[in-house]
Amino acid sequence: MKKSIGIREMIFPDPVMIVGTYGEDGRANAAAFAWGGTASADPAALSVAVRPSRYTYENIMLRKAFTVSLPSPEYVDECDYFGIVSGRDVDKFEKTGLTPVKGEFVDAPYVGEFPVNIECEVSHVLDLGAHTLFIGEVRDVKVDEGLAGDIKGLWQSSRILTYDSHALSYLLPGEEIAKAFSCGLRFK
Repeated sequence: MKKSIGIREMIFPDPVMIVGTYGEDGRANAAAFAWGGTASADPAALSVAVRPSRYTYENIMLRKAFTVSLPSPEYVDECDYFGIVSGRDVDKFEKTGLTPVKGEFVDAPYVGEFPVNIECEVSHVLDLGAHTLFIGEVRDVKVDEGLAGDIKGLWQSSRILTYDSHALSYLLPGEEIAKAFSCGLRFK
């Protein structure tokens, strides 16, 4: 028997995405987002949902570009801070001591200390109501050198943070329980 709990956004855990942008004044900004993810394989694209009232929204609309930096657990405090304060009011990079690195392929910065950095050029903008969904075509993915050789194990080996928006908690990916595209073959 199932019981209805009403209308909710229920996909979790979400990735902890630190979205990098430049403001009108050229200052680097980083903001924490959890609502987004893979949007397409060909062309490779990511999505991020942003409220129009956010400073990041203004910056993405202005520059038509953003980066997504995926953090490891030693930076959980910095990531949380990136989601607490607005870049309109404070230079988050200066406050946390993290390094903004100019994107090589897009007009947006990424967080140099984080193990995975994805440069995206805006290809679609969709107004969904409370949020606007930005689709960014991936222009480049950068990973720490030690991770580059093991692309299949990248998620586990880099220990990328995730976020549970209902428990308001940061998590790490769990254990592997089966291999995809093989464990279901028993039903063929």
